[in-house]
Amino acid sequence: MPVTVRNIHERIVDQPKSKILELFSTLATSNDAIWPMEKWPAMQFKNGLVSGSVGGHGPIRYEVQQYDPSGMAQFKFLKPEGFEGIHRLEIIETGHQQTQLVHTIEMRTEGLGTLAWFLAIRSLHDALIEDAFDKVENHFTPNKKRTNWSVWVRVLRWVLR
Repeated sequence: MPVTVRNIHERIVDQPKSKILELFSTLATSNDAIWPMEKWPAMQFKNGLVSGSVGGHGPIRYEVQQYDPSGMAQFKFLKPEGFEGIHRLEIIETGHQQTQLVHTIEMRTEGLGTLAWFLAIRSLHDALIEDAFDKVENHFTPNKKRTNWSVWVRVLRWVLR
């Protein structure tokens, strides 16, 4: 039986959108200033961050559906089996000196995909996105932010090493 998943992470960063877009332009490059590749498998694409390019991170595979350098990247899941849908990163100006980061997953899972999502991938995903948002904020503040991982995330990362 298919399960509908909607997973949203949001964070307000006290910087103008133009400053966040400078970081956004590095996404999936060797000097990525958003993706927390220091702690997680790097996001990589065969042909770079352009529509139709295939890649992903670790065992999660996807295709770039849309990339807009003014603040949006959307990806279609290809793997794992049982994931059908998208994930999207948006950079939204909310004020003169404030920008909202929004990461959204909208998908349906089936079979082993549902089991994988609920047992492991959701927790790992949530930790990864919070690490990414921390990385963005930490570009602009001397007081480095670090979201603590749950015990379950630490166990999963130990098991998957």
